[in-house]
Amino acid sequence: MMEKEKIILYVDDDAEDREFLSLVLSDAGPNVKVELAENGLAALDFLNTAKDSRLPCLIVLDLNMPFLDGRETFQRIKTDDALQAVPVIIFSSSEKPNDKRSFNEMGIEFFTKPDRIDQFQKIAAHMVSVCCHC
Repeated sequence: MMEKEKIILYVDDDAEDREFLSLVLSDAGPNVKVELAENGLAALDFLNTAKDSRLPCLIVLDLNMPFLDGRETFQRIKTDDALQAVPVIIFSSSEKPNDKRSFNEMGIEFFTKPDRIDQFQKIAAHMVSVCCHC
């Protein structure tokens, strides 16, 4: 029996980052489908629709976005009974120690976007492993 395709929701306002991580995630997990949202509002719209069908197995969330930033998006996800069990990984260009510390204190992994492809691949492989083991 073929394994059901897993869904990762990647939320980021940077189109190049969305495209690049999507490709790397697809290479790391051939049974993974990457859904994209360009801000927190679009992500919440996707998730509210997915409640009636199939939720993602992982949400990868940028912090610095227009309309609804990653911090507020995270809070809304974690206070929604239907969404709060979906794992979230922060993947951001933010290098603010307080950002990383506050998410780590909540048990949320925080990765700063790397500038080398091998680091992207390592992070993507970890994301796929989180998705496929939940």
